[in-house]
Amino acid sequence: MASVACIGECMVELRQAQGGQSAGQSSGQGGGLYSRGFGGDTLNTAVYLARLEVKVDYFTALGDDALSEEMVAAWAAEGVGTRRVVRLPGKLPGLYMIQLDAKGERQFFHWRDSAAARRLMDIPETEEILNSLMSYDIIYLSAITLSIYDPAGRERLFAAIKRARLLGTRFVFDTNFRARGWPDRDVAREVFDAAFATADIVLTSTEDLLALYPGESHDQLMARIPAPELVFRLAEPVSLLRFPGGTSEIRAEPMTKPVVDTTAAGDSFAAAYIAARLAGSDPVEAAQAGHRLASLVICYPGAIIPGYAMPPKKRHRPATSRQATK
Repeated sequence: MASVACIGECMVELRQAQGGQSAGQSSGQGGGLYSRGFGGDTLNTAVYLARLEVKVDYFTALGDDALSEEMVAAWAAEGVGTRRVVRLPGKLPGLYMIQLDAKGERQFFHWRDSAAARRLMDIPETEEILNSLMSYDIIYLSAITLSIYDPAGRERLFAAIKRARLLGTRFVFDTNFRARGWPDRDVAREVFDAAFATADIVLTSTEDLLALYPGESHDQLMARIPAPELVFRLAEPVSLLRFPGGTSEIRAEPMTKPVVDTTAAGDSFAAAYIAARLAGSDPVEAAQAGHRLASLVICYPGAIIPGYAMPPKKRHRPATSRQATK
């Protein structure tokens, strides 16, 4: 059975409850009630991979606290493998808060500088963890993953990925870019270039790349990425594909339900794309599967939709595409 190693960080999430105010506070005081959950881009992808019946292990570091215990139990309940989760005594997971303004726009606040996940590349268990990557069919991580490690940690990780690729493991890089995670854009560009040069498959978007390379055209942005397989998501629900022997434009099917929450649209797209490629689908079919799942996920609140809302396994429906072979 094909297997995927997802590397990253899951944090404690505090989300402002709609219309909720704590005792003694008015709307003008900026206070309110918050619900607690867990969130992380690569973790979201791992959960959707497990739901799509792909064997997946999550690679991260957590503490020995009750919140970390809850996370591991929740992942296991979803079918995500936790054997690669390192527990660090005395450490805690990171935390972020989502605050909504009067128009419903989200603002994020993070507390993660001393989070356990940031230590994964510089602990006694690191060598064993990195050597285990060679046993997986695919290694998946995002730019957010890379942003939490220091330069030496990133170097160790890239070296391990290169070793794994020599044995046939494929590296999938998702450009999920968040400026707040990087000291400056020059550092981010340097790390992106290293990931692009190593990756077998790159999943990216105009939102991510234009933040790093403002003013460039679609062709210019795609030319920056030497990976043999590229999925470039546009602002509209369209993906441009480049793969050995061809290119293609894939349009998502028209929405039939209202969009509720776009959280994890890209994460779920990645899961469906990877699952389809592992199942033998070509890049066009995989992108169609990605758009189908993402279009479903955005119709529900939160990153992880109810299990009953998942599409039937191996659901295939034609999507509009325009293909041109080289």
